[in-house]
Amino acid sequence: MSHILVFYGSYRSDRMGIRLADYLTTQFTSRGDKAELIDAKDIGLPMLDRMYKEFAPGRAPEAMQKLAQKIKAADAFVFVTGEYNWGIQPGLKNLTDHFLEEWFWRPAAIASYSAGRIAGARANTAWHGVLSEMGMVVISSTITVGPIGQTLDQHGTPQGDAGAALTKSFGRFADDLAWWTEAAKTQRAKQQPPY
Repeated sequence: MSHILVFYGSYRSDRMGIRLADYLTTQFTSRGDKAELIDAKDIGLPMLDRMYKEFAPGRAPEAMQKLAQKIKAADAFVFVTGEYNWGIQPGLKNLTDHFLEEWFWRPAAIASYSAGRIAGARANTAWHGVLSEMGMVVISSTITVGPIGQTLDQHGTPQGDAGAALTKSFGRFADDLAWWTEAAKTQRAKQQPPY
């Protein structure tokens, strides 16, 4: 069993991407993993001023402290991202930027979505470099969902042909993440990270 954190970052009032975040959390749980949804809007970190590591021990805001501990305890991460003007979602980026060493030496997977056919692919690609710079190994498998309203209903249940395609793609996505998660666990147990 792996401990997977599923990060979601939209702050919009009519959030459709939460459907994908809920779907992924449910699917990983059904595979026997411990999957937990981390909703940036619920966490409510301020715009980045100080990173977690820049606070004296025990002085970081409580929400930041709790999230740092969850990130450190996780085996893998999934980032569910929308695309804003060909770019990265600001709420999710702000949350990730509060931390650095906490992310190190674990794999990350990216799932993107949009209201249109492009399915957040440009933001998906942009996240690869960002997460790599933050010390994660980004797996090659990805999920792109669009139009999201035709793929998942309001309960996060796949529907129609687009939903069937998502269901089909999830297995490889999850298997790829599981392989890298196990590889990272094994290596961390065998040898201390180089820094």
